[in-house]
Amino acid sequence: MSAIQFLREKAGIFVAGLIGFSLFLFVVSDFFGRGRGERLKQKKYYEIGQIAGEYVGYQEFEERVQNLQEIYKLSGNNSVDESTSENIREQVWQQMVREKIQEKQYKDLGIAVSSDELDELVLGDDPHPIVRQLFTDRNTGVFNKSARVNFLKQIETDETAKKYWLFFENQILDDRNNTKYNSLVSKGLYVTSKQAEFDLNLNKSSVDFSYIMKNYASVSDSSVAVSKADEEAYFSTHKNNFKRSPLRDIEYVTFDVTPSDEDIKDSEQWILNTKTEFETITDPVQFINLTADTHYTGYYVPLNEVPENLRDFVKKEDKSTVFGPYQENGSFKIAKLLNVSDRPDSVHVRHILLAPGQNRSLEKTRALADSLVSLIKAGSSFEALAKTNSDDQGSAQVGGDLGWFQEGKMILPFNNACFNAKNGEIVKTETNYGIHIIEVLAQSKSVRKYDVGLIDRKILASSATNQKYYSEASQFAGTNTTYEKFNSAIAAQHLNKRVANDVAPQQKTLPGIDNPRTLIISLFSASLGKIILDNSQQAVFEVGGKYVIAYCTKIQQEGIAPLKDVANDIRFALLKDKKADIISVEFAKNNQPGKSLDEIGRTMGLSVQEASQVNFRSYAIPGAGTEPALIAAASSASQGIISGPVKGNNGVFMLTVNNITSTDKQDLKLLQNRLLATFQMRGNYEAYDALRKGANIIDKRYKFY
Repeated sequence: MSAIQFLREKAGIFVAGLIGFSLFLFVVSDFFGRGRGERLKQKKYYEIGQIAGEYVGYQEFEERVQNLQEIYKLSGNNSVDESTSENIREQVWQQMVREKIQEKQYKDLGIAVSSDELDELVLGDDPHPIVRQLFTDRNTGVFNKSARVNFLKQIETDETAKKYWLFFENQILDDRNNTKYNSLVSKGLYVTSKQAEFDLNLNKSSVDFSYIMKNYASVSDSSVAVSKADEEAYFSTHKNNFKRSPLRDIEYVTFDVTPSDEDIKDSEQWILNTKTEFETITDPVQFINLTADTHYTGYYVPLNEVPENLRDFVKKEDKSTVFGPYQENGSFKIAKLLNVSDRPDSVHVRHILLAPGQNRSLEKTRALADSLVSLIKAGSSFEALAKTNSDDQGSAQVGGDLGWFQEGKMILPFNNACFNAKNGEIVKTETNYGIHIIEVLAQSKSVRKYDVGLIDRKILASSATNQKYYSEASQFAGTNTTYEKFNSAIAAQHLNKRVANDVAPQQKTLPGIDNPRTLIISLFSASLGKIILDNSQQAVFEVGGKYVIAYCTKIQQEGIAPLKDVANDIRFALLKDKKADIISVEFAKNNQPGKSLDEIGRTMGLSVQEASQVNFRSYAIPGAGTEPALIAAASSASQGIISGPVKGNNGVFMLTVNNITSTDKQDLKLLQNRLLATFQMRGNYEAYDALRKGANIIDKRYKFY
């Protein structure tokens, strides 16, 4: 046996073991050494939040967002705009919060959905509302059991359908578990007869009373002493009143990218070259759609709606000449008259929309449309057929009537079908929504209308121009690396510095900048007084056609505010309390036996005011505002006796109840049952709210979105 063969056969295991041991040492050293620190740092960077103490990472969150977006697209929505994406992210976050909060509750309470129960929810005679909605025929409103069975068979071989169904199945499970939990909570609530009596006593009477008030502002601040120890003591006992959210202040300059003279000449030359082709092209519509920045609209317009600079041109009705170029709204444009026609100014129509879908193919939809047209022409009621067949539920209820409208108000194929048809004619057309059967009910008088084809070329900055402005911004950022230099350079170069205070993490706007989210995200990773850097550690942000250099000038961290930041608020509260004590002493001094409220008021220079029909559930007092302490004191005071002093929101009060009106006696058992129903209904959402508050949720999605 050769040596090499021996090594291969005998030492193979040893070598494999050696490699494995080396890898183990690498992993262990990485874990306990620098690699572990890097991983912890990376984990912190990708933390998108915490829910009930559990880490939520960006990767997990984004994966669920992408999955839900895919489900959204499978539901027939091919494009997902920013608003929809934001709604999806919010839905995923709320779902994750609910899962992490409630899954432990379900486990501790033994709440679950068995496979038999799930089968019943999906396949039973009384299926879950989600299942019923999915498989109910929109035309008839009848639940289609066969469609349900066929779809569930399809998911065995169709992965896309399976993924789609699993999403809905999870929604069913979540809803069922939540229903059980809410039922358990609500059924555990009870209202005792004593609780009902207490509630009854709150409303058993209303009072009319007189009062005098001395405002806190009547006592000068200089007459009240507030010590540092007072402030510290107040802060210590009221810390939760000073919770605050993270905020930042930002200062920035922008280098606006504007097209150069050369860029303008290039755009003008392009439009001149295009004009030559446009004059001889045989299919102008296709040429516009392939060439112009803006697609061909296809709508005919009367002369008064033709742009003023084109009116003399179109009145000549010359379809061989191209007008322009001319400059308008940041673009060079040329125009050609494609057609002229006498068309109604407006039309009154009704329609039946037949939309193809899961239960009806396009071919079957076309066949149904032909059948309905035949029925209408044979004398069947268009209105009745619209009510029973149209998928446009808005107009179906009124027999398909769309009222009067002018050109340009409807999608182009529908528009042209209506304005090309004769009065009383039944026509058919197809749009993105489906197949429309249209009856023209009336037409206004015809006017001369023009179909004008436009080719536009936006005047945009070239790459060379962009590079020029970027170089200027980059040089500015590289030279002014401190906040002091930043401000000095702005003053020396007469630049316009913008300031935005109290910027929130989720904020989407900044003065003078479009779509500044990338800058705001980076702002919340920046250090105080330092230039803001992006993820690539670059100081120049390209935002909305501008280059931006910015500094973070103030940081407010999330949590309890430090004493120094809320000292003024605390001092104001303490001043009010101490003033209340001073006024209360003054009231007590003047409230001598035998004195009326009027006499006390005259002595102190205060006017007596009246309030009527006040009970414990009242919200405000006329002339005094929101004063819950005064309402409580008046509701519980005895008639004819001066009560107070009462410390309120705006001042200190003295009062006398003049009249007590008892309300109609209520049935105690009926009230008890009503309170129980209210408590059980509140239990459905207040239990979850309580769990949310106890979960100490930290939301850092603003770091990435």
